[in-house]
Order: sequence, then C-alpha cells, then structure tokens
Amino acid sequence: MQNRPTVFYVDDNPSSRRLLTGVLRESGFEVITASGPIEALDRSRNICFDLALVDYQMPFMSGSELAQEMKLIHPHIPVVMISGCVVLPAAELRFVDAHFGSGTALDDLITAMRMLLSPKPPSAASAGRASQWADLT
Repeated sequence: MQNRPTVFYVDDNPSSRRLLTGVLRESGFEVITASGPIEALDRSRNICFDLALVDYQMPFMSGSELAQEMKLIHPHIPVVMISGCVVLPAAELRFVDAHFGSGTALDDLITAMRMLLSPKPPSAASAGRASQWADLT
C-alpha cells in the first residue's frame, strides 16, 4: 500500500470539517483535523503532516495569521487556504501557497493539493551543481 499524504485540516465549522474530511479521505489523503487556530498551533508542533489546509475566517486568529505561524514552525510545508471570499487582498496571502475561494470546484482544490505535494524537479542551478559534483568524483 502506498503512503497517503497527510493533510492537517483546520476549520472551526464542524459540518464543513466533516464534509471536506470525507472528500479528502475518499480522494486518497490521510486527514488530521483541528477545530480552530489555537488547537491547530498546539497540535502542529507534535504531529507530522504534508500539507496544511486552513479556513480563512475563524475566531481568535484568521487563516492568514495561522498560515504565518505554521510557516514559522514548518517552513517547507505547503499551506492552502479556503474561504468564502472569491478574492482576498495580497497581504492576506503572503504565507499561503494557494487560495481557493467561493465557487471553487472540489476537484480543482484536490488537484492543486496534489500538485503542491508532488516532488519538484531540481532547478537549473541545482542541476549544474549536481553535475559539477559528479565531474569531481
């Protein structure tokens, strides 16, 4: 059995959390949930996950603020934000790798999450360094 990527999904709305958790699991993801940003920050220090999926509008801290805090803890983990807004100001998306607003198809969200989780090809600079090392050996 292949390793399933783990999504850490944070949403204060229990109905949304149950619904999207089911869709994500059916789409091949393991899902860990938190019911709000305070719980998410506490849990994120003690769990392993491959991608964070956060709601934008939550009590005590916005999804943008949560994304910033999560990037401090896990700088290389992609953060995807979902919201009821079609567009958010650029400042709200500084620490977010992707934003999906109202009207986004679930298939588009799932596809984007898979793309964020796929291995990145080495950059030309990295490839040049790798071949340089290979030439030296």
